[in-house]
Amino acid sequence: MATVAVLAVVVGVVVGVVVGVAVNQDDSAPAPGPSAEGPPTADPLGADIAGIQAQLKITPNNADSWATLGLDYVQEAKNTVNPMYYPKADGALARSLQIAPTGNAAALAGQAALRAAQHRFADSLALAQQARALDPQNSTIYGTLADAYTQLGRYDDARDAVQQMLNLHPGTPAYTRAEYVYELAGQPDQARDLMNQALAEATTPADIAFCRYYLAELAFTGGDPTEALHQIQLGTQVDPRYPDLLEGQAKAEAALGQEAAAVADYAQLVASVPQPQYVIEAGEYLQSIGHVAEAQQDYTLFDAENTLFTSNGVQLDTDPTLFYADHGDPAKALAAGEAGIRIRPFLEMDDAYAWALHANGRDADALTWSNKALATGMRNALFAFHRGMIENALGQKDAARTDLTTALAINPHFNPLQVPVARAALAQLGGPR
Repeated sequence: MATVAVLAVVVGVVVGVVVGVAVNQDDSAPAPGPSAEGPPTADPLGADIAGIQAQLKITPNNADSWATLGLDYVQEAKNTVNPMYYPKADGALARSLQIAPTGNAAALAGQAALRAAQHRFADSLALAQQARALDPQNSTIYGTLADAYTQLGRYDDARDAVQQMLNLHPGTPAYTRAEYVYELAGQPDQARDLMNQALAEATTPADIAFCRYYLAELAFTGGDPTEALHQIQLGTQVDPRYPDLLEGQAKAEAALGQEAAAVADYAQLVASVPQPQYVIEAGEYLQSIGHVAEAQQDYTLFDAENTLFTSNGVQLDTDPTLFYADHGDPAKALAAGEAGIRIRPFLEMDDAYAWALHANGRDADALTWSNKALATGMRNALFAFHRGMIENALGQKDAARTDLTTALAINPHFNPLQVPVARAALAQLGGPR
């Protein structure tokens, strides 16, 4: 593949780029999994952190070691869903810059990744730009730039940063970002081709599992839970510890009607990888099959997590906005949406804000934001459902019927609580068109 021209095909169409589901992935590949050449360690990242800490006791003024430790803390926060690692990362990176205040691209890049993880995207961009000025041939920095530009709605700049990343180092992190270019453009076949290219370049078990998970995501969001489950199983064979695979498995099992397996896997997921998005997803599935008390436990956990993340410098945005809009607290949804759209004017936040406005009866405003969310051409069933319901509330029956038909055609399993709502609304409008 001619990497220099990989994005040229969609230059006039695409308006965004980021790593798959994205701000929760940093600019590097996922944390390393077990080596294929030897027995796996229980926690390779934890072992790396312990090793750096031991080394810093011997050489406490090693700026590079402090920068690496800071980045490891950022990744550990993501792996463990524990935002209390973010202040530790902040301290380690600040210490690196205190030791080496000039020319320290590694620490600046680490701070950029940290700010992105905290959803402080403007700060992330400024830091990544400083790091690039010091180390313009570092492909990883362009990945961080691409992610920040995307979340700030600067899609052309994001695309250019991904192209630079591809030019410098066409590996798995670059191909996964390029994949999203096609996904945003509504070209899932091309997106799948690029993710398969990323898979071909992957060398570690965790990288392979990462690619399998996102191939599963492409299949699931395209309405094929059977293929999604197949990709998850392939990933699990290589790296059974990769955290997101269990979410993909539970979601696919739920869509395929494998209720007992889905309930068990969601329970394990919430216990082991309680990402806020996953906790909501588990609760909504449980609610959809009548397990109301268990669902409420997950919703209570989400509330607690939202508080924990906020207290550690992370402002969640789409998750609380959609959750409160869907679960009877429109005022809280609107407050979360207004805060989120200020810091993350990205299409996912555009859609969530539209839904919060709809929950508050502001459907004319909601339609403007919903149209913005779909302006890239991305085939997203939830976005189409939201717009269809907003149009229906505005009396735009033909448009609503079209969008609700589209939502169910893209993915008839997009949300266990909202799919029945979509079907009922569509039936009242005269059925699919």
